Amino acid sequence: MVCNLFKRMFKQNTHTCKRTFDGLKKGDRFHFIAIGGVGQSALAKILIKTGYSVSGSDIHESKYTNELKSLGANIFIGHKEENVPEDCFVVVSSAIKQDNPELIRAKELGLTILHRSDVLLQISYEFGLTIGFAGTHGKTTTSGLMSYVMSKMGAAPNFAVGGIIPELNTNADATDDSYVFIAELDESDGTISKYSPDILVINNLEADHLDFYKNGLDDVLDTFKNLILNLPDDAKIIVNIDDDGVLELLKLIGPTDKDIIKFSVKDSNLQNNISCNILADVYALNVEFSSVGSKFDVVYNNKKLGRILTPLKGMHNVYNALAVVCALIETNPEEFDFKDFAPYFKEFTGMGRRFQTVYRTEKIEIIDDYAHHPSEIKATLKAAKEYKEKTQKLRTVAIFQPHRYTRLKALFNEFLESFDDADFLIVLDAYSAGDKFDPEFNSKTFEEKFAKKYKEKSCYIKGPVDEVSNELLGLIKDEDVVLTLGAGDVTKLGKILGESYER
Repeated sequence: MVCNLFKRMFKQNTHTCKRTFDGLKKGDRFHFIAIGGVGQSALAKILIKTGYSVSGSDIHESKYTNELKSLGANIFIGHKEENVPEDCFVVVSSAIKQDNPELIRAKELGLTILHRSDVLLQISYEFGLTIGFAGTHGKTTTSGLMSYVMSKMGAAPNFAVGGIIPELNTNADATDDSYVFIAELDESDGTISKYSPDILVINNLEADHLDFYKNGLDDVLDTFKNLILNLPDDAKIIVNIDDDGVLELLKLIGPTDKDIIKFSVKDSNLQNNISCNILADVYALNVEFSSVGSKFDVVYNNKKLGRILTPLKGMHNVYNALAVVCALIETNPEEFDFKDFAPYFKEFTGMGRRFQTVYRTEKIEIIDDYAHHPSEIKATLKAAKEYKEKTQKLRTVAIFQPHRYTRLKALFNEFLESFDDADFLIVLDAYSAGDKFDPEFNSKTFEEKFAKKYKEKSCYIKGPVDEVSNELLGLIKDEDVVLTLGAGDVTKLGKILGESYER
């Protein structure tokens, strides 16, 4: 019954301008360079399940390439010019270098080369209603949570998100049973301004990806301003008015006829923002934290709807959950029923690499988190500190792998202020992600600077992730909560440490 309700309301909200791929027919072929990436693989999977032929290559075999192969994709390991079919559209991300042999071959053949954002945009046209999750932090968690809750409700959503949803064991899906498409919208290279979602969720905005946004937050705000002003007139924009960056965006946009729905976690009696005179439409009250997660009441248009329980820890995840509540309500505010979706929040354990426990015994726990921006690190460590106190552990040990030298340089001082809630910090060599080594701003110089401020609270360990476990074990004690932090291959470390700890 819930599924039929969602079908009905999505069809009513369908834009008349929706269309299929321009000039393309079912059966056309797509070749993805670096198909094993989480974003590329999600698009490839949706194309396969909607009737297109897909091939692709990646440097390494992975769970993503294996799944795509099982669905019928032609997968190549290694980038070689002979991998490229002569009758295909070639899909790339901004990370693909111009000297990639497959990209060179595609140009020689005169093939159409599409950025992944163009493919995501065209995929969205195949469905009746697109819900896009955007902002600096929380996109993967919110888009994954939305996809999970709607799936459990029986709405069978189509979705493409930036991580594996553990309970669904996938990062993407497409069916014939729903008109809705849920997408994580990446702002890192500015291509987010191409999209045109029916519902846009912005949780927060900060300066990040400073290799692209040379003027920092100002450039980020300009990009989001263009995105919003180019949305259809009947689009809805859901924003977090507790976030300073979002408030700056609303000032920049100025008076508008756009339908902007505002949410807040501040007390309802204090929700009037003095600087902008903004009232929230949806807010959380009576927030509680425990070792098993978070709880809060939801108030919508001054009416209490009920209480949300979620295993997700930390105030940042209260914002994430409230953003999803807003999106669920706004899909059909006249007919929604809080009881239809609230129970499923407590079943969602989080996305892979988002405060994910990878090893646990009575004495020690190792948690992996994707946090690679100062604000993300602060939020994760605050949640870890609360968790440590609830579980009566003795220390929070952060193992930090900086991601990109350009980000470390641009936010060097902010990173130095990010680890206040850690009892001990271990800094590993940076994951370059294609950046050149910076002799002034690197892991060693960062730890040296950090150590001048926090005596005997940090150390630097040199070497690849898979070769540092023995040194790390000498620094970890019983009753520690250990966090591996970063967007690079530090994610492998938790499992390695756990196995070494057992030995």
